[in-house]
Amino acid sequence: MIVVIPVSDESASRVSEHLGRAPYLAHYSLENGKIAERGKVPNECMHFGGNRSPPESIADLGAGVVISYGMGEGALSSLRERNIVVLEAISPSPIQNLAAYAKGELKELARGCSLHHKQEVTCR
Repeated sequence: MIVVIPVSDESASRVSEHLGRAPYLAHYSLENGKIAERGKVPNECMHFGGNRSPPESIADLGAGVVISYGMGEGALSSLRERNIVVLEAISPSPIQNLAAYAKGELKELARGCSLHHKQEVTCR
């Protein structure tokens, strides 16, 4: 299973507050609840001068799951239309969120954030 987590730093050590404002998308391949492979790609969405949406990039990575604090309604809807499960992050640490995911402790993200067009975004 490939899990994508939007991260706020190049070291992929902190979950971003908002999918569309995350400069990187960290991706993890999990096997039997353990990380088999990991990587990160730049978020090439319009907020960073690109012409893609985060859901397009996430789908291209082959993700089945996204773990995020929040995202806009459009991104949430687009991911769900692609049959990608969207779960709510519970920790600033991607690794702690992956451990919680492996234990079945994460809940589905209930709704999108309506503040996604503001410069500084906190969806929690």
